[in-house]
Amino acid sequence: MEIKVIGGGLAGTEAAYQIARRGSAVALYEMRPEASTPAHKTEYLAELVCSNSLKSKDLGNAHGLIKEELKRLDSLIIETAEESAIPGGKALVVDREKFAQRVTRRIEDHALIRIVREEVKDVPPGVVIIATGPLTSPDLTEKIRSLTGEENLWFFDAISPIVDGGSVDMEHAFYASRYIKEESHDYLNCPLTEREYDLFYEELIRAQRVDLREFEKTSYFEGCLPIEVMAERGRQTLLYGPMKPVGLTDKRTGKRPFAVVQLRRENAAGTMFNMVGYQTKLKYQEQERVFRLIPALKNALFLRHGSIHRNTYIHSPVALKSTLQLKGHGDIFFAGQITGVEGYVEATAMGLLAGISAHLYAHGKTFTPPPGHTCIGALLQYITTETRDFQPMNVNFGLLQGYGKREKEKAVEKALNSIELWIKDIDE
Repeated sequence: MEIKVIGGGLAGTEAAYQIARRGSAVALYEMRPEASTPAHKTEYLAELVCSNSLKSKDLGNAHGLIKEELKRLDSLIIETAEESAIPGGKALVVDREKFAQRVTRRIEDHALIRIVREEVKDVPPGVVIIATGPLTSPDLTEKIRSLTGEENLWFFDAISPIVDGGSVDMEHAFYASRYIKEESHDYLNCPLTEREYDLFYEELIRAQRVDLREFEKTSYFEGCLPIEVMAERGRQTLLYGPMKPVGLTDKRTGKRPFAVVQLRRENAAGTMFNMVGYQTKLKYQEQERVFRLIPALKNALFLRHGSIHRNTYIHSPVALKSTLQLKGHGDIFFAGQITGVEGYVEATAMGLLAGISAHLYAHGKTFTPPPGHTCIGALLQYITTETRDFQPMNVNFGLLQGYGKREKEKAVEKALNSIELWIKDIDE
């Protein structure tokens, strides 16, 4: 039996890999390059369309813990990310092109995986995993709408600009990683004085935005608000968000800046930098005008402008079982961001679980979810447990069963021990 996976992003490639490594054949459908999306630029599998950071590597951080859980589960995405890593302080940051190339090569070279480059407009028969992510095509979105019975299937997300590293004015910038005392070149910091910040702030909130009526009633994901939307909440908001200066000392002055914009490497050569936290829906010419008010970026060459794109997701607590199967349609599974998880690693985790679950189902076996005191299990519980106001969620310690802030080390140890036991159970 060949299991079908629709979508060649992080979740889809992880699902396909997990199925194949357990001995089942897979047909992985990816519509690019036949059809594209507003955010994708290449035809590689697992292309990272937003940030190139997979967030913290620290086990004391939920993002670090879930990556360790995935690593122990032989995650293709985590293994490849580590192989493609570039300096990023405490975060796992990758060279996005090398990362996507390597994932694509691993999938292409696997004897049990068949890649089909075509757009899927309907759900095919047989065991199917839908992992089409936040940019599901309109035709398939309508089919999902009819299957789930849900009317509101999407929200909107935004991506940050990328600037040419050589165009940054180094007389107004300094290298440092937040809270790290030793020398670090992971982040390039662009400081602002109070007067410079005030000018930037005033121009930001009055700048022209993309005028699309469909966006007007959108409820943005709180973890990825456009910079101008954050600014509208008050003059101090950015100073406690992406422009916070805490943990940084300007080595030129020996003092902490009033505000700072951090640039993160996009590639190993350091020729491209991402404006961290500067996702936006400003018009392109306005982005250049306003962001060049930052002294270090006064001559910035923008290699990619920030933009806004549609994120499609289903109301998983109503629609899905804890096996990630669609209620009433046992052959259909969902994986990745379309299930209502937010973030690269979270999407990967749901792809991994869907792949294992679908494989077991296809062979007449039962899938038992990971325990709720693991990050992967807690995230699965969140998206499949009915709640009044369901919104996309990043992994965090607050989701873990029985978690107490004073016992973080014990919680981490318990999570990793439980994952080891779960691995043995599912692969018996």
